[in-house]
Amino acid sequence: MTVQQEAPTEGVTETGEPLEVWIDQDLCTGDGICAQYAPDVFELDIDGLAYVKSSEDELLQSPGATTRVPLPLLRDVVDSAKECPGDCIHVRRVTDRVEVYGPDAE
Repeated sequence: MTVQQEAPTEGVTETGEPLEVWIDQDLCTGDGICAQYAPDVFELDIDGLAYVKSSEDELLQSPGATTRVPLPLLRDVVDSAKECPGDCIHVRRVTDRVEVYGPDAE
């Protein structure tokens, strides 16, 4: 009997490419749309700006801090990037750092 291992799903697209997300706080308007769409990934801090959270739910406040995009939340993170009025949410592939969703996506 063979046991089939499940592929890791955290931070990968349907094609298996790992993705990460980061927020440019200089452009953040503090509307909180991202936290509404994906509260497990985004959170507003007391300064009124949005930040990404680690998989351990830790708020990452360093400029340019990234976190992996969990596959079950990929659509919510993408919708956050599309709806963000500040165009400050960037989703990119981990392997080559090419932005696939957000203001700098090709």
